[in-house]
Amino acid sequence: MFSWFNVPDDIKQLLILAADNWQDTSKSQHYINQALSQTDNSIDVLVAAYRYFYYKNNYEMALSTANQVINNIKDSENLPDNWEQLQPVLFSRKEDSQIRLYLNAYAASGLVLAKLGDIEQAKTICERIKEIDVNNEFAGASILLDILTRPPENEDD
Repeated sequence: MFSWFNVPDDIKQLLILAADNWQDTSKSQHYINQALSQTDNSIDVLVAAYRYFYYKNNYEMALSTANQVINNIKDSENLPDNWEQLQPVLFSRKEDSQIRLYLNAYAASGLVLAKLGDIEQAKTICERIKEIDVNNEFAGASILLDILTRPPENEDD
């Protein structure tokens, strides 16, 4: 079961228990937190945790785990901090699986920031993703940007 998931069996079991106990948030979150504490920031576990927290509407934790994914990839790929230096690297390597995951996590952080009310930061992230995403592969970012920048509809029309 979940042979594609690159984590030890005991961690897989914790994630399965979290899913099996979805309706009991306290119990399922306990299993997610155990999985997180027992791994050394495994990308697979962080992505699972992001999804868990996002769908449980725990946006602060979803943002935290998305940022951990971003930072782990940034460290492992030696990516620069400065956007002007980072953007061409991301653009040229956007087909690499780690860079795609970075871009997905970055786009996810924009979505969560919008949900948390940080509209300007969410717009900035979506605009940056759009600079790289010429083939609209990360459509969620451009859709979110459209929503965030659309002028309010005139109710008199």
